Amino acid sequence: LITYGFLHGGFTHLFFNMFALWMFGAQLERLWGSSPYALFVLVGIVGAGLAQQAVSAYTGNPYPTVGASGGVYAVLLGFGMMFPNRIVMLIIPPIPMKAKYLVLIFGALELYLGVTGTSQGVAHFAHLGGMVTGLVMIQYWRGKLPWKPKRIWTDE
Repeated sequence: LITYGFLHGGFTHLFFNMFALWMFGAQLERLWGSSPYALFVLVGIVGAGLAQQAVSAYTGNPYPTVGASGGVYAVLLGFGMMFPNRIVMLIIPPIPMKAKYLVLIFGALELYLGVTGTSQGVAHFAHLGGMVTGLVMIQYWRGKLPWKPKRIWTDE
């Protein structure tokens, strides 16, 4: 559940995952520090793998999953939660928008593509699992879950 995140389906897959980690993750690492950020990405990868395995077991459709995309989607969600009003620019089409809307669009698109089975060969539920895992971790760190948090930062 960790090592699959270091395998990729080709150079393009690897490039875009690493580009997204650099683009969104660098600011989270500066905010949280290196260790909490690394933990966040790795737990996002594990959560994504578990989500994809659960969906595969439910549908009876085993599906190989590779890549750090689940961790990337956790980072995307984290960026949207920590910097919700930061303006980001899409590449195609070049539209500026607030980070919180980018996260909502990506999440909705992944849900739609996963439910409809569109874009075969992509682990859409792993992406969603990464986002959900990221949300749970941030809410835990904020003390908004029933478990006692280890406070990483304060954003109030």
